[in-house]
Amino acid sequence: MKNKFIRNTIILSCIAAFCIFVPTILIKFDIILDAYVAQLLTLSGVNAIMALSVNMICGITGQLSLGQAGFMAIGAYATVLLTEAGCPLFISVIVAAIITAVFGFLIGFPVLKLEGDYLAIVTLAFGEIIRVVLINLKGLTGGPNGKQFVTMLCLDPTLAYLVIISVMVLLIVLVQNFIRSTYGRSILAVREDEIAANSSGIPIFKYKMMGFVIASFIAGVGGALYVMLIGFIKPDQASFNKSIDYLIYVVLGGMGSTTGSVLAAFVLTILQEVLRFLKDFRLLIYPVILIIVMLFRPQGLLGTKEASFIKSFDWIKAGGFKTLGEKFKKSKKSEKEAE
Repeated sequence: MKNKFIRNTIILSCIAAFCIFVPTILIKFDIILDAYVAQLLTLSGVNAIMALSVNMICGITGQLSLGQAGFMAIGAYATVLLTEAGCPLFISVIVAAIITAVFGFLIGFPVLKLEGDYLAIVTLAFGEIIRVVLINLKGLTGGPNGKQFVTMLCLDPTLAYLVIISVMVLLIVLVQNFIRSTYGRSILAVREDEIAANSSGIPIFKYKMMGFVIASFIAGVGGALYVMLIGFIKPDQASFNKSIDYLIYVVLGGMGSTTGSVLAAFVLTILQEVLRFLKDFRLLIYPVILIIVMLFRPQGLLGTKEASFIKSFDWIKAGGFKTLGEKFKKSKKSEKEAE
C-alpha cells in the first residue's frame, strides 16, 4: 500500500512538473509558444482557478451560487490596495484571499440558510452589491474606470505562466485532498442528501459554510492573480455575466468534477480566442455548446468523475495502444472479408 502511494505520488508529481516547466522553457526560448499563446494559456489558468472556486460551492457543496465574480473582484482590489499600502506582493495575495474568505463567511452566514433558487438569487444580489460598492468607492477603487496595477507578471509572460499554473496545480492538489478527507466526505454527504446527512449526525450548516468559505478563498486567489496578469481591474469584473461564464465552465466540465471544470475552462478560453475572427458572433458559441451539452449529456463532459492519470499510465504500461491497434487491424480485416 505504501509503495503504491509513493508510486502514484511520483507519477502525479512528474505530470505536474511537465505541465509547469516544459511550457515555461518553450515560452522562455520562444519555441512554438510565443508571448501571445503564453498569455492565453496563463489566462486559461486563471479561469481554471475560478472554475475550481465555482465547482467547490456548486459541484462539491451542492449550493447554487451566482456571485463568485464578486469575490474575485474583492480579491483583486484587496491585492492592489495592500500592495499600494507597502505590503509585499506575495503577502498581499495571501491576505487578500483571507479577506475574501472573511467576506464569504459574512455573506454565507445569512445566505446559506436558503436553498435552491432563493440561494442563487441572493448570491446574485450580493455580487451586484459588491459591483455597485466598488463603482462608488472612487477614492479606493478608481470608480467605474478601474485601477491600474503593473507587476512583473504583466511584463514577463514566462514568469506569469510559471507562477499562475503552479498556483493552479497546487490548488487542484489541495482541493482533491480536501475532497478525500473526512471533511470533504461530509460535504459530499450533505450534497447528496441533507436529510440523511443530518440524521447521521453531520452538521449541515457547518459544512455548507466550510465549502462556501473555501470557494471564496479560491476566488480571492483567482482575483489576485488576474489583476497581476492583466495589470488592470474594474468593477465590471464583479458583474453577473462574469459569474455565469465561470459557472458555464463547471456545467460543461461536469458539476463535481475538478478535472472536468479545469479542462472546460482551458478549452472555452482558448476557443473564444480561436474564434475571434467571428467578432461578436463568437459570443454565441458558449450558449450553443451549452445547449448541445444539456441536450445530449446534461451531467457535463465528465459528470462527477475525475480524469485519472494513474489509470491512464497503467493502461499505457499494460500495452493499451498496442491492444487498440490490434483491434483496429482485426476490424479492418473483418470488413475486407465481408466485402
